[in-house]
Amino acid sequence: MSSIRFALNHMCAPSLRLESFFAAAKELGIDSVEIRNDLAGNAILDGTPAAAVKELAARHGLTIISINALQRFNEWNDERAREAAALIDYARDCGARALVLVPVNDGSGREPEARHANLRKALSALKPMLEAAGVIGLVEPLGFEICSLQLKSEAAAAIEELGARSTFLLVHDTFHHYLAGETAIFPELTGLVHISGVSDPDVSVGDMRDPHRLLVDARDRLDNVGQLRALLSAGYAGPVSFEPFAPAVHALKEPVTALKESMAYIAGRL
Repeated sequence: MSSIRFALNHMCAPSLRLESFFAAAKELGIDSVEIRNDLAGNAILDGTPAAAVKELAARHGLTIISINALQRFNEWNDERAREAAALIDYARDCGARALVLVPVNDGSGREPEARHANLRKALSALKPMLEAAGVIGLVEPLGFEICSLQLKSEAAAAIEELGARSTFLLVHDTFHHYLAGETAIFPELTGLVHISGVSDPDVSVGDMRDPHRLLVDARDRLDNVGQLRALLSAGYAGPVSFEPFAPAVHALKEPVTALKESMAYIAGRL
């Protein structure tokens, strides 16, 4: 089994400026980070040029594994095409290896025919854009019942059908995988793993939402350790990135200490 390679998503500590976030990664002995385009007052939204982000990452000896994310990617239209072009250019220019692609999650576009057609239309349009920039598209199905792309098996089938394995890979998100109830894990098609834990004993699986997502600890209900063991045993050797959304995590005064504890817990269990 390959050893675990931890990474940090800026959602671990969204109040940290990019430089402080990069420094926190280095303090944890982590060399891979994900930056986001949904954090107000931070790069990318604050207008920081991609070249400045690239230089900052190089100074800290970090690889930017992804920009997170192009939202509603499978609702392809002129507006989406413009957003995609801007994010792909930014990814290329800041040295990010990939762009995370998040599907529509508002209950629309869920009918089987629409789902398949919308997914293929978006992937077909994105493929030449990503290839020209040398950026990978990371498709992230969301396990919520209302999501227009809930299963990794559907994304995998579309990627295979388009002969696009060199352009698109999957995100295995332990929270969404658990919610979707899917058993297949597609290690050979996985480009990134997102981890977060749910420890609230009272919330039902159907009611689990982003604010429940904490750092992984001994009370985790999602079987993060089991999911990681299965992926690593099947040959996955890519990054495993912390992506907690809980306000309690975002409010931590010492995020590095909490992350260190979670890393030690996971590594110890594996």
